[in-house]
Amino acid sequence: MQTRHNAAITYVFLRIVPDRFRVVLFCHSQNCLGAIEKAAQYARTLSEVARIIRFFIQIRRDEEMNKVYPGAKEALDGIVKDGQTFAVGGFGLCGIPEALITALRDTNVQGITCISNNAGVDGFGLGLLLETRQVKKMISSYVGENKEFERQYLAGELELEFTPQGTLAEKLRAGGAGIPAFFTNTGYGTVIADGKETRQFGDKHYILEQSLTADVALVKAWKADKSGNLIYRRTARNFNPMCAMAGKITVVEVEEIVETGALDPDAIHTPGIFVQRIVLNAHPEKRIEQRVVRAKGD
Repeated sequence: MQTRHNAAITYVFLRIVPDRFRVVLFCHSQNCLGAIEKAAQYARTLSEVARIIRFFIQIRRDEEMNKVYPGAKEALDGIVKDGQTFAVGGFGLCGIPEALITALRDTNVQGITCISNNAGVDGFGLGLLLETRQVKKMISSYVGENKEFERQYLAGELELEFTPQGTLAEKLRAGGAGIPAFFTNTGYGTVIADGKETRQFGDKHYILEQSLTADVALVKAWKADKSGNLIYRRTARNFNPMCAMAGKITVVEVEEIVETGALDPDAIHTPGIFVQRIVLNAHPEKRIEQRVVRAKGD
């Protein structure tokens, strides 16, 4: 009999000896679950052995399903490397995973591609990665207020794939849903359509856009339970749900973590199946990109 869960593979062989109430268990495991063999020595029936096996598998499953990490650095350990593609949530500075971006900078990975609506500002958000020249290519819809982003692009130091904002959102959503490409009317007849397949449906023309996925997604949410179910807060939701879907591995930074089952199921925006790692940042800086106030007396 073979049982399997993720990386934990346990081969269990049962041999029935002349005493039909005696079961001899031989166990080999990649994860040192030899304790199954010891515990099964006290079993007298096959059903008891099966219960013991299920018990140990559940323990292993619980260990592997622990998604909460002590800090942003630990949450990125072992999953980032040079040349990867990262999907990063946020709109301007709203809803960006501040701690995870800083931790990514500190890993010193090089030659990465970032899929993000824009690239933060000088000295904050993804702007930190541009300053250290860790980003090889940006897939964005807006250069925004980042002067270093603009300078590197115009100087030919940074690759840039401009994408209409709604198309960028749908590219990420479709990628996360397993849809490789889709047709959209947006950009038809412009440079956006250059080199792309076009087709007419009804009286309109459409271009074929390929979807986007990422090796790692860095996401900001307001609240999560320990299973990774996420709730975003107002406009900070923006691109985060789509990034969470598009990542092969999704790491989320949240302001509050609650027990599994504490969230109203109808309030959950991103199901935990899309999330592999969670880190708490209870007091993010939340800079305002452009502070605009009324003049005194208005």
